[in-house]
Amino acid sequence: MPNCHIVKLTTFAAMISISHKAKQFGVFSIKLLIVIAAFYFIYHQLATNDQLDWGKFWHLVLEKQSVLGILFLLSFSIANRYLEILKWQNLVSFLRPISVGESTKQVLGALTAGIFTPNGLGEYAGKALYFDKTKTKKIIFLNLVCNGIQMILTVVFGTIGLLLIGYWKWALAIVGLSMLFILFSILSKKIKVKGYSIQKLLEKLNEIPKAIHQKNIVLAICRYLVFSHQYYFLFLAFGVDLPYITLMANIAVVYFLASSLPSFQFLDFAVKGSVALFFFGKLGVNEWIVVFISTLMWFLNVVLPVVIGSYFVLRFKINHKGHGEDTKNH
Repeated sequence: MPNCHIVKLTTFAAMISISHKAKQFGVFSIKLLIVIAAFYFIYHQLATNDQLDWGKFWHLVLEKQSVLGILFLLSFSIANRYLEILKWQNLVSFLRPISVGESTKQVLGALTAGIFTPNGLGEYAGKALYFDKTKTKKIIFLNLVCNGIQMILTVVFGTIGLLLIGYWKWALAIVGLSMLFILFSILSKKIKVKGYSIQKLLEKLNEIPKAIHQKNIVLAICRYLVFSHQYYFLFLAFGVDLPYITLMANIAVVYFLASSLPSFQFLDFAVKGSVALFFFGKLGVNEWIVVFISTLMWFLNVVLPVVIGSYFVLRFKINHKGHGEDTKNH
């Protein structure tokens, strides 16, 4: 009989071991599929875009090649993502302090996971995986706050841009709709939809310390100024000679209108490119220059971070408590 029990225990242990290995293989397969899909979508968009004339592009790059110029433009991409990393670190400190390194893993890993989801919705789930399941709702809410302030700034600067380039009717319409939305929110803040209300949202926002909100706003403004000026300097690099205010106003409008349209991260440059063609075409800027600048902005601010984020996705590990950790911590 004792031998029988030993055999049963051995069999049971073997089954657990196989089950654990199967789970590990399944998780690794999902991570690998995410990375392969991300790279496939990037390659597909670059290889099949008929508007991209690579011959003209490389001719211009070789003609105006400058190591300092390339490093200067690349520094904007680094600053852009670094500010986003600091924003996330600041917001998550409401739950628990995390290092810049941890914030980097979460931001870039989530960006990779969200590249082929509508409007980057995969980022919300990606960040939540790094925390205990009990904190999922709070992490999603904090990510909403993180992205929300960036969207509000995009609307504000975009509306100012519309006024500056003469589309004052559009600008007034946006201001009017915003005021109506605010008024509606005040009047209906107690109305609940599936248990949620404006009042409950405001209460949740007020739970976050003012210092965190203030820092979030400052970092969001800095981030907006960084990526909009990167766009501006790319136009200068391609020989576009237009007044600063004119270029910046049109850039603000393009970002605002493009961000308002439903899209996927991997199609971001195509959406922004089509909107940019409409506005910059009116200024006499060559169509292929507008397309290339939109593509470069996408490459510098989405593709490069996704390449780095792929590394963090592959190293990501889910433990038995349901939250993620980097494999080097095990």
